[in-house]
Amino acid sequence: MSRPHLPRPHLPPIGRRGLLLGLTALATAGGARLALAEAAPPAAEARLVVILLRGAMDGLHAVIPYGDPDYATLRGVLAMPEPGVAGGALDLGGMFGLHPKLAALHGLYQAGELLPVQAVAGPYRTRSHFDGQDLLEGGAAQRLDSGWLNRALAHLPEPGRGAAARAGLALGLDLPLLLRGAVPVGMWAPPRATRPEPDLYLRMAELLHADPVLGPGVAEGLRGRGYAAQALAMGGPPPTQGGFLRLATTAGRLLARQDGPRVAALELGGWDTHAGQAQRMEPVLAQLDAGIAALRAQLGPLWARTAVLAVTEFGRTARANGNLGTDHGTGGAALLAGGAVRGGRVLADWPGLSRAALFENRDLQPTRDLRALAKGLLRDHLHLPDAALAAAFPGSEAIAPEAGLLRG
Repeated sequence: MSRPHLPRPHLPPIGRRGLLLGLTALATAGGARLALAEAAPPAAEARLVVILLRGAMDGLHAVIPYGDPDYATLRGVLAMPEPGVAGGALDLGGMFGLHPKLAALHGLYQAGELLPVQAVAGPYRTRSHFDGQDLLEGGAAQRLDSGWLNRALAHLPEPGRGAAARAGLALGLDLPLLLRGAVPVGMWAPPRATRPEPDLYLRMAELLHADPVLGPGVAEGLRGRGYAAQALAMGGPPPTQGGFLRLATTAGRLLARQDGPRVAALELGGWDTHAGQAQRMEPVLAQLDAGIAALRAQLGPLWARTAVLAVTEFGRTARANGNLGTDHGTGGAALLAGGAVRGGRVLADWPGLSRAALFENRDLQPTRDLRALAKGLLRDHLHLPDAALAAAFPGSEAIAPEAGLLRG
């Protein structure tokens, strides 16, 4: 039964009980969600899609700086082969390459519709998922109870059908903070099987292994279900759910409607790769690739008026850890795609991967601000005024919108 969505404050973690409740919800709804802003514009108006890559994607594994002289030595076992070698990176012009699981995105790059951005981060310096995601979606260096995209939507022109056209509808478990706030938005989530997928159990083991009360019991229970010790150490099978593909397909179909939404926000989890990163990132990269391809197919002619921004809360360490994974870092990568995007190039003020160039001798040094990318899309794609940018990103007067992201 549907009901109007009532915006609620985005609360911080609430301890063991809250974690278990959240895992229960995840078992029901999965790691992918779709939120839609009910702006209902004419079909000729621009569309914006924001994809939240939850878990901190390793940008050096997705947008590979194979041309950096320190890359192979620094990355070690995680270094990808160069373009032209079996299993090698898909070339982006001689310095960078895409992971081979991003073949559809590479096709967009060749068509001038993909703009990878390297060495980028938000205004915060935290390595906490909870803090990083809240700050990324809130749009400031401190916690806010509304999201930057919702605050920007308050400055969209009325769609011409009266206030009721902007009423929100919650169809899923929750809305991302990115779209919470005063502007009504809707939510849609696909039905899911009641049996949790195997990767959920592995994430439970990772989250709870250090808990002296719950950790041993969870591990013992999973061993009873046939999970090996290495699987419980997060070296087991990667996630295989197809929820993101369904969400992206639905998003494209709804955005393509003349009376459909103008802005959509999607989530894709599975990027927290502390162990076995090379194997664990492949399926989520493939999901991202297939999802954006499906979005393009469903939008049809409206793809030419669409921009997609894929962002993550922070990057990961430049070096591999002892479990053949990476830990929470700082600078990372973002992806801009769409027929409206001026792609076919990589946007990077590349700091390099030498020891002296790393942030705190462990992370990629960020040289760009995610707020500048978002501001550029709000100003030049959605044609929002300066007041919208100020509301979306308070206290960011010194951060100018990134120019030249779009065609024309």
